[in-house]
Amino acid sequence: MENKREQRSMAGSSGAQLRFPASKVERLLQERNRSKHLDSSAPVFLAGVLEYVTSRILDLAIKEAHTSGKKLIASKHVTKAVQNNKELCQLFKDNQR
Repeated sequence: MENKREQRSMAGSSGAQLRFPASKVERLLQERNRSKHLDSSAPVFLAGVLEYVTSRILDLAIKEAHTSGKKLIASKHVTKAVQNNKELCQLFKDNQR
């Protein structure tokens, strides 16, 4: 039979198998959000969303670099990847100059 410590579920980024730290996301949410009450799953969910969007951008930037005949991703590849993707362009439209 497993002991109590082994039965406890994993929390945060490790439990959700994320690379982005949910604890840092939680701290940033608390610093920037006037509401002091956050659901415990909110930082984990947001870390997952950030990880997904970052992964998607990098995948597209890799394709742009490959199309350009380059082996390294440059900032222009990331910019072009976002501009050529309808959903990402919509997501970042307020931040474009």
